[in-house]
Amino acid sequence: MTPHGVPVEALLVVDVQSAAVLGDRAVPEAARLVDRTADLIARARRSGALVVHIQNDGAPGTGDEAHTPGWELHHPVEAGPTEVVIRKTEDDGFDGTALGGLLTDSGIRALAICGVMSEMCVQATARTALALGHRVVMPHDAHATHDIPAAPGISDAIPAAVVSRVAEWALGSGIEVVAHAADVVFTVPPGRH
Repeated sequence: MTPHGVPVEALLVVDVQSAAVLGDRAVPEAARLVDRTADLIARARRSGALVVHIQNDGAPGTGDEAHTPGWELHHPVEAGPTEVVIRKTEDDGFDGTALGGLLTDSGIRALAICGVMSEMCVQATARTALALGHRVVMPHDAHATHDIPAAPGISDAIPAAVVSRVAEWALGSGIEVVAHAADVVFTVPPGRH
């Protein structure tokens, strides 16, 4: 980390959709998550870094079923050459989408990932980004999930904060976890001004 933060060239905002942050299905501390992701988006925009909103097309009957209120992205999108929406149907934001090509074509080497759910879509997307050779930064306070309910004979309930931390840990030594979204600094990739 530099004295002024950890530099990245892109921000992936994973599944910050209404069903995940509003109402009775919202992740614990949804207001904190929304605040941190909004800050990351605003700072990325100001710097000219690439912002990718990843939107899950949930199955029929789920909270994020495509084209329902819960499916809507929570943060407004300023669509343009440096801000796009990529829709997906799998946990991994790269699976069956144009995300890999977009990052390569944009010259992205380092990116930050935030959003929901820590142990599912955020982790799956981060794992593929690492496998593709990207430097991946995960701000601890900018991703979230739900508690895991107790499983009789297996475990007590597991608090969401623990699940999120384990999701980071399970990514191994290649991931760069920083404590706060404020620790992320956005830059423009070389050759793009």
